[in-house]
Amino acid sequence: MTGLSETILSVKDLRTYFFTEAGVVKAVDGISFDMDEGDPLGLVGESGSGKTVSSLSILGIIPRPGKVMSGRIIFRGENLLEKSEDEMRKVRGRKIAMVFQDPNSSLDPLFTIGFQLTEVIRAHFEVSKSEAFERGVKLLQQVGISEPETRMKAYPHELSGGMRQRSAIARALAGEPDLLIADEPTTNLDVTIQAQVLTLLKELQRELRMSLIMITHDMGIVAEMTKKVVVLYAGMVAEVGSTRDIFSSPKHPYTAALLKAVPRLDRRMNLVAIPGNIPNLITPPAGCRFHPRCSYMTQLCIDKVPPLEKIGGAREVACHHWKELKLEREVTR
Repeated sequence: MTGLSETILSVKDLRTYFFTEAGVVKAVDGISFDMDEGDPLGLVGESGSGKTVSSLSILGIIPRPGKVMSGRIIFRGENLLEKSEDEMRKVRGRKIAMVFQDPNSSLDPLFTIGFQLTEVIRAHFEVSKSEAFERGVKLLQQVGISEPETRMKAYPHELSGGMRQRSAIARALAGEPDLLIADEPTTNLDVTIQAQVLTLLKELQRELRMSLIMITHDMGIVAEMTKKVVVLYAGMVAEVGSTRDIFSSPKHPYTAALLKAVPRLDRRMNLVAIPGNIPNLITPPAGCRFHPRCSYMTQLCIDKVPPLEKIGGAREVACHHWKELKLEREVTR
């Protein structure tokens, strides 16, 4: 890699809708962001903000009745939305891989861990069964699983939750992808195992110089894992910036509200819950989608959708009033 960072992924005005009997759910409604090669990026927001749908759109695996309506997803200079399904199969796993929330649903209970690893390896590389097995063993070692030869012969149900998620990470790495997407990878794990999995991902990202998208609702994980943050709200981008800038000086009221809900060990503070809920994306609010929950709301926020505005450096914000607001990242006492 050169000293200058190259953009590995550029998402432009992405819109992914779900056509349900109740109406059209605008799950992703004009999301744009860029990420640099070799860097960890966080996609953060509450449930229903569009994080997972954005990542499924990148991989071209939106479930029915969903459909990518418009936009561009430029990966290494190529628009993934223009590729055929056969072409996308060569991208998935080999160039972009994903670790899902629940290893119980992403690992097939009917096949051994070894079979599932070697299947991915042989799909992307011309190697013998024995060589694929050896690569599988090394992958399990790489993700910190003891007795890897034995675990290769085990079925998912024979492993603990933490080992299942490590196996899922190993499978995602089997195609040696340039970009790994981790979708809330610690959701169903206990706190100790969560920390181990996050440490593992952080170490792998650094060792492999791998681009990583960390999808989470937890700003604590964002602080620990990422270099750049894209804050999503109700299918749209609220704010973009370096992790340091976002934490030290949030510009969007929603970002500030997320930060106020994060406990700190180094000081006493009042945690403040965000009032209300993510809106119904079949009939989202007019104007700024956050305005019903925002204490800074004015008539302009109701009347007009705020543009995602570049405000210097890598920072972008979609708020009509960001210039006059003095937002704090927390309430101390």
